[in-house]
Amino acid sequence: MHAFPDAKAVVEALRPDEPVILNRPHAAARAARFFVEKFPGKSLYAVKANPSPELLQALWGAGITHYDVASIAEVRLVRETLPEAELCFMHPVKAASAIREAYHTHGCKTFSLDSAEELEKIVDACRNEAGEPAQDLRLCVRIRVSSEYAELSLASKFGCDLLEAPALLQEARQHCDWLGVCFHVGSQAMSPFAFVQALDRTRAAIAEASVVIDMVDVGGGFPSIYPGMEPPPMEDFFALIERHFEALPIAYNAELWCEPGRALCAEYSSMIVKVEKRRESELYINDGAYGALYDAAHVGWRFPVRALEDDLIKPEMDFAFFGPTCDDADYMQGPFALPEDIQAGDFIEVGMLGAYGSAMKTGFNGFGDAQQVIVTDEPMASLYDGSRERPAADNVVNLR
Repeated sequence: MHAFPDAKAVVEALRPDEPVILNRPHAAARAARFFVEKFPGKSLYAVKANPSPELLQALWGAGITHYDVASIAEVRLVRETLPEAELCFMHPVKAASAIREAYHTHGCKTFSLDSAEELEKIVDACRNEAGEPAQDLRLCVRIRVSSEYAELSLASKFGCDLLEAPALLQEARQHCDWLGVCFHVGSQAMSPFAFVQALDRTRAAIAEASVVIDMVDVGGGFPSIYPGMEPPPMEDFFALIERHFEALPIAYNAELWCEPGRALCAEYSSMIVKVEKRRESELYINDGAYGALYDAAHVGWRFPVRALEDDLIKPEMDFAFFGPTCDDADYMQGPFALPEDIQAGDFIEVGMLGAYGSAMKTGFNGFGDAQQVIVTDEPMASLYDGSRERPAADNVVNLR
């Protein structure tokens, strides 16, 4: 993969007619080291956010040893890319064949579930050739929690109800060597109190079940920075999680886990797009709703943008984007602030696309090809470059 100092250098060298993905391994590695060093437990990378093998290797090199895989394809990918990685199959609903292959072929011992049916499926799929149950299963019961502090809810699809959780925990305890509780507060949680609420529900479930809990997994939801979404420092999240974890009725040696996806990879990538046409305040660009800008189109996500031409001198104005396909839904309202004199033929860098951007690209309508290069400059925003760190005396939210 070719390396350039920044997006402008890429444009000068290539003048690309197709989108170009700019990867920053140093930014992903910095985010990983931040979690490894500061989160008061173990950090698993949620592979679905960006399954790039190059990214997986960068995270591994920075100390991420456990990976949250959500499909058998992700299991195979991580095992092939990182043979020594610890695989945790954290999708609560899986095919029996996927469970069987993950356990018997790839050495995955950790599985999540949110129903008695899934528990039975896991137990049966992991039996040995003699039909005897596995003795080394590590099971995580997922409970449903609120997503009220998150920009994208994950509260409706997975997780058992608080009334169902105690019985499921008791049943799961009978079939595993190690029992955990997990949840997900939703994507891009903008307040650490999202985790406080979820841990309070976890406390209630554990107390009612009266079983030994070996691990609590607070899931993902850790945010990144986007226009209009500037979260508190990550240290605030970690401090409240640690305090409320320590107060849970769990084993003295119980582990604390988290599953960051966006927070580890959002800063990894940006993208160069070309303006093909301008119609007043609308720019037709060569990537869009069926490409790396899926979130901008379908959930109204605003990404940072900057023009890459030196001769654009007028003040900024707000633009909307149309993508390259023949579909009216290929539209991104934004607003995206760019110089007023931007025109067809100009290039734009769209930042913070490392999470879900390249992972969501499709080949719809014949579009979707994108060259990838490495750039060595800083991402357009960062939680980890030291610029947002509070003074030590005021480094966490009030815990009282």
